[in-house]
Amino acid sequence: MSSVISPSTAAPAKTTNLGMAIFALAMGGVGIGVTEFTMMGLLKEVELGLGISTPEAGHLISAYALGVVVGAPLLAAVGARLPRKKLALGLLLFFTVANLSSYVAPDYAWMLVSRFAAGLPHGAFFGVAAVIAASLVPPTRRGWAISMVMAGLSVSNVVGVPFATWLGQTFGWRLLFVLVGAIGLLALAMVWKFVPFQHAHPDASIRRELGALKRLQVWLALLVGIVGFGGFFATYTYIAHTMTAVAGIPSALLPLVVALYGLGMVAGNIVGGRLADRSVMGTLYRVLPAIAVALVVYAVAAHWQWSAMVMVFVVGASGSMLIPALQTRLLDASPDAPSLASSLNHAALNVANALGAFLGGLVIALGWGFVAPALVGAVLAVLGFGVALLSGLLERKRPLPA
Repeated sequence: MSSVISPSTAAPAKTTNLGMAIFALAMGGVGIGVTEFTMMGLLKEVELGLGISTPEAGHLISAYALGVVVGAPLLAAVGARLPRKKLALGLLLFFTVANLSSYVAPDYAWMLVSRFAAGLPHGAFFGVAAVIAASLVPPTRRGWAISMVMAGLSVSNVVGVPFATWLGQTFGWRLLFVLVGAIGLLALAMVWKFVPFQHAHPDASIRRELGALKRLQVWLALLVGIVGFGGFFATYTYIAHTMTAVAGIPSALLPLVVALYGLGMVAGNIVGGRLADRSVMGTLYRVLPAIAVALVVYAVAAHWQWSAMVMVFVVGASGSMLIPALQTRLLDASPDAPSLASSLNHAALNVANALGAFLGGLVIALGWGFVAPALVGAVLAVLGFGVALLSGLLERKRPLPA
């Protein structure tokens, strides 16, 4: 990705239609959200369709997450000298083709590879989209701009994921990838039309972007995301099993459950963006304990239908409040390499995805039940809070670079 100028100090880029530019970037997030989260709601159908076990189906989710982890730093570094708009377009095209490949996958091995490939552009796209959005507004509105781009991921859980879940349950789970391909093409057209062109910085280079990895605060922010957000994915990965086997909710109502989760994510993302504009570290200090409490309550409330539905919304809201603050924190920690730092946030979140899915599957395999992943997640959120405290203490001794 390019390193034009730091969004923390830059004057806003000129664009005739700020709203449509951010909406276009958010549309890419909708497609990413649908392909990432619908797999969790269609886990049973995927198991039957490919003739695999529940843990093997969980590996498809982990393969996507691994693709994000590998692709975020790799594609950010390789694309360092490209103009940001061109990079965003290339990533959307790659994403679309990879998802259509999943539609034609004849067996489990092909599906594993195609899911890994689909994950490669995920983090890099969100990284460059966040930097573009931050460059379009004054520094005091960066949290809002980033949260609006990330809102695509949240909104996908309200509209796209429930619809894709219903589509997959009714007409076949492979149609998910056709839907994602269509959304990808729409996002591609909108970014082409509405996102303003920005020249790459003449000093942009792979070496300059990789300089972000030399900073301890960057690694601490990534660790907060990996550990603190792992509980969110430990819970969400097995939400279909928890709602049906524990709460007794019919499978036909799973799209509604997913929609509630998505509504919570939308609300949390908006609130989290506003909070991040006021205080990034203050947001981390408050949200991580809130996630831990929400997951413990969810583990208890999941035994009754009405309380399970309420807590699905609460868990979605508390988890998504964290994302704008983490994204802004990484931009602050590495102002001269914002693209790579921003991309790495999504790599970290998908390490959290893989970690949460693995630990959640582990405690289920041990016979602890489908609510056990939420308790594991609460512990992870507390550990993430500890890392955030350490980061804040170190910042007092050595302030972040200007």
